[in-house]
Amino acid sequence: MKRIVVLGAGESGAGAAVLAKKEGFDVFVSDTSKIKDKYKEMLDNHHIEWEEGHHTEEKILNADEVIKSPGIPKEAPMIQKLMKQGTHIISEIEFAGRYTDSKMVCITGSNGKTTTTSLIYHIFKSAGYDAGLAGNIGKSLALQVAEDPHEYYIIELSSFQLDNMYDFRANIAVLLNITPDHLDRYDFKFENYADAKMRITQNQTPEDAFIYWNDDPVIKKELEKFDIHASVYPFSELKEKGSIAYIEQGQYTIEKPTPFNMEQEQLSLTGKHNLYNSLAAGIASNIAGIRKESIRKSLSDFPGVEHRLEKVCKVGGVQYVNDSKATNVDACWYALESMKTPTVLILGGKDKGNDYSHIFDLVKQKCKALVYLGADNKKLHDNFDKFGLPVRDTHNMADCVKACHELAEPGDTVLLSPCCASFDLFKNMEDRGEQFKECVRKL
Repeated sequence: MKRIVVLGAGESGAGAAVLAKKEGFDVFVSDTSKIKDKYKEMLDNHHIEWEEGHHTEEKILNADEVIKSPGIPKEAPMIQKLMKQGTHIISEIEFAGRYTDSKMVCITGSNGKTTTTSLIYHIFKSAGYDAGLAGNIGKSLALQVAEDPHEYYIIELSSFQLDNMYDFRANIAVLLNITPDHLDRYDFKFENYADAKMRITQNQTPEDAFIYWNDDPVIKKELEKFDIHASVYPFSELKEKGSIAYIEQGQYTIEKPTPFNMEQEQLSLTGKHNLYNSLAAGIASNIAGIRKESIRKSLSDFPGVEHRLEKVCKVGGVQYVNDSKATNVDACWYALESMKTPTVLILGGKDKGNDYSHIFDLVKQKCKALVYLGADNKKLHDNFDKFGLPVRDTHNMADCVKACHELAEPGDTVLLSPCCASFDLFKNMEDRGEQFKECVRKL
């Protein structure tokens, strides 16, 4: 019996273990952290052996194949040992793809992928399609393949998931943008990260579709290096050579495969970045054969995504906005670009090799004060104090929101758009967003 070892017992790891067990493998799960009770229960119910708090080498190094959680870097000692001995290491998505013939709609990009994935899923479900939501959001793809199969899977893919995918094939691939992110995981080489994003096109055939933002300079450069076999569907903000979807004279327009248009004003998502997300989602749905009326309705009634420019509430005439999903500089740029009122901006967290100069001009134009929220805010002081804006230094969410409340006046916006990962003070970006909302509602 072939032995599969799963490293990491979160949503993807536990799901991969269940599928591996169902397919008749000898399965062992190991996590150096504490495993959540719900995943322990899932593993126990399927009679899968697991350990937490450490890795037992002799139970791992004898694996025929290892399924690695996307959160574990290749530099981790156990991964290094496995690589040294030549053990094949794959992602949960790669493993799940072996056991299903369902259509895969896959979305990646440095920014906007959660919104675009959620919007495509919303369109498919509203149109009555049998679709599952997977990858970075939703339920584990492997668990769905094992226990709740669907005809279509709408999958948000991070670069970490793409890193360990080899034979997996996206029937419809969406690449929104490539901007610096996670460079700490790519030897601080932007090119390595960009190449990881392009893996979404590997194994595509002429029957498949590749949707991408035509104005992204990095994608343009990357396309010269890769031999794309899929039919291409480039989109842009305005009509231009090569683009098949764009805005023209207030009309949201898709030229192919089926001509489609609607009033831009009817789109539920606002802001320039959301225009790209709406165009990409509309093209993907069009390719999948969803009827025009259905696409039009869903693009106009989509409620948006939690922790992404989420309006929390107004307190004393001040609008509080939770954009905790902005874990890189470019995401913060889009958030600031959409601000229409004087803004108190909350920045900080675990820095991933950020270059903040990209947002300097917008900070000067839009911000009336800055509040730093991190375990170590030195890099923020070095970058932003020189602008002469009022600055507050905070190290927990209660103090941060209190400082914002003191700095903001009626008509202002308080924006949590941190540019950084959350792991210095919070469990994850959702925890950061939830704490922000809780503290704001107590004001």
